Amino acid sequence: MRVRPGIEVLLHERNRLLRGARVGAVVHPASVLPDLRHTADALCAGESFKLVSLFGPQHGARGEKQDNMIESDFYRDPDTGLPVHSLYSETRRPTEAMLQDIDLLVFDLQDAGARLYTFIQTMAYCMEACAACGKRMIVADRPNPINGRDLEGDLLDPAYRSFVGLFPVPMRHGMTAGELALLYNAECGSGCDLEVVPMDGWKRSMWYDQTGLPWVQPSPNLPTIDSAVVYPGTVLVEGTMLSEGRGTTRPFEYIGAPYIRPSHLASKLNTLGLPGVTFRPVYFEPTFQKWHGAMCGGVQLHVSDREIYESYLSGIMLISTVRSLYPDSFAWRQPPYEYEHERLPIEILCGGRPVPDLIERAASAQEVRESWRADVDKFRAVRAPYLLYD
Repeated sequence: MRVRPGIEVLLHERNRLLRGARVGAVVHPASVLPDLRHTADALCAGESFKLVSLFGPQHGARGEKQDNMIESDFYRDPDTGLPVHSLYSETRRPTEAMLQDIDLLVFDLQDAGARLYTFIQTMAYCMEACAACGKRMIVADRPNPINGRDLEGDLLDPAYRSFVGLFPVPMRHGMTAGELALLYNAECGSGCDLEVVPMDGWKRSMWYDQTGLPWVQPSPNLPTIDSAVVYPGTVLVEGTMLSEGRGTTRPFEYIGAPYIRPSHLASKLNTLGLPGVTFRPVYFEPTFQKWHGAMCGGVQLHVSDREIYESYLSGIMLISTVRSLYPDSFAWRQPPYEYEHERLPIEILCGGRPVPDLIERAASAQEVRESWRADVDKFRAVRAPYLLYD
């Protein structure tokens, strides 16, 4: 039996929520029904309501922006003819003008399960804008692709709020977008007239490939479930001058730079005994982004047991090991990054200074793991009232 995503439940069992409304929809390439029809097409076919506009997050409503941090402009969707408002351009939140012709905003984006994935920040901004403009909002829920059980990381420090983290949740929050919307609305004062349409059949222990749903990459550099599994840790490489594998066929699985000796790095990492992962020495040449056109040495992460794999810890220890082995070559990336011009990118990615400090003093894996235990326990209690699934 497959999971039924929230958009399918909305269109069939709960379509009364749409009746008579002028609807806007926040969509991207993974906004599909189980038969791979796009949400925009399914909403266009509705008879009791009218889809009047689309809204595109980072990478665009159709996922057309391949590289990272490339803004999208307003345009008309070639398939539906509808106006597409960019939520990753001059503004990251819907304006009053964007919302004036709708009664209801449907949010149907596939999240990645990591605090810094920008789609959940877009969701929060949409909630705030709908509240300010008196519009209703529906979040059509979708699976957390890396399960809804495992939590990792310290809570975001509010002083480090940014478009890669707005609220005090850990890096791996173990929640769905719908559950986060409920938490944000209640705990962070969004004040949105919000309805979350849950999935049918999803369980917290599920990984995406256990749902029976087709995988469609939610953003261009999360092409596979394997890349989504490692993403919460290796995305931190964006805060360094290492390549995170953008411009290769294995983004976030290939990590490296021209100065790295692959066998040396892989050997050091494998002696750490990090659970559920082996590091394989590789060479690669990115076709765009950092080290474009240069031969990089590095490692590929091979996750052998995702049930015990700690993605955030593994990403931290990878960066720490490179820094220790190559102190004269390793460098932190400098601002700007994701609309932040003052703080180091690694600080806003990690949501504060504790993790960068641990990296800089070469803390052990156990010390890193213990550093967030209290925060994880605290968040587990905070999130409990907003969980929609067993």
